[in-house]
Amino acid sequence: MSLTETYPAPGFDTRSVLDRGRRLKPLAEDVLAHTSETGDFLLNPGIAGDLLAKNPRDAAVLIPIIRREPEVTVVLTRRTDHLPSHAGQIAFPGGKIDPDDDGPAEASLREAEEEIGLSAEAVALLGFGDTYVTGSGFRIIPVVGMVDSDARLAANPQEVAEIFEVPLSFLMNTSNHHQGRRTWQGHERKFYVMPYYQHYIWGVTAGIVRTLYERMYGGPCA
Repeated sequence: MSLTETYPAPGFDTRSVLDRGRRLKPLAEDVLAHTSETGDFLLNPGIAGDLLAKNPRDAAVLIPIIRREPEVTVVLTRRTDHLPSHAGQIAFPGGKIDPDDDGPAEASLREAEEEIGLSAEAVALLGFGDTYVTGSGFRIIPVVGMVDSDARLAANPQEVAEIFEVPLSFLMNTSNHHQGRRTWQGHERKFYVMPYYQHYIWGVTAGIVRTLYERMYGGPCA
């Protein structure tokens, strides 16, 4: 396995990432009022109508970017093997938006605290990524936040088997965005795969990473 990354990667210090963060959707935007822009149909455009017709449930994930120096990292988790959906897979902390949540931002912070013990006070939210519809019936709103380097994390053993960090430069490098194929419900489906050492990042999580790349790093910073 070959990992395409350079240490330290230029342009991935905290200040540079904050500049790129201006490309995210503003927190004041009502992202739940808009039709999804992407999803598991990112590489399978023919299934877009089928996924949207299922009236997917709203969910949110937090993309926690840690203020590491000389370059920032992203927190990811490995889900426990006994969960009813996406068991054992790599994921961002997140889950369904509850009626008591004041939108996706609050839901993402609540879920991050429940799953990895991340205090909301340690997170400075930057904005929203593009909504992402999954074949499992969710419309996920990615919420991007900068996290203090001294923030303490602790895995909830009921949901999270492991917490780990990946350099943002690795995730935003298209040389690491490979494509996989599987047969699902009788049809071949394509998906992104981003193996990072022993961690197999794929499917929804890799798709969200790809859309984050396209929004934040798909061109020169204004």
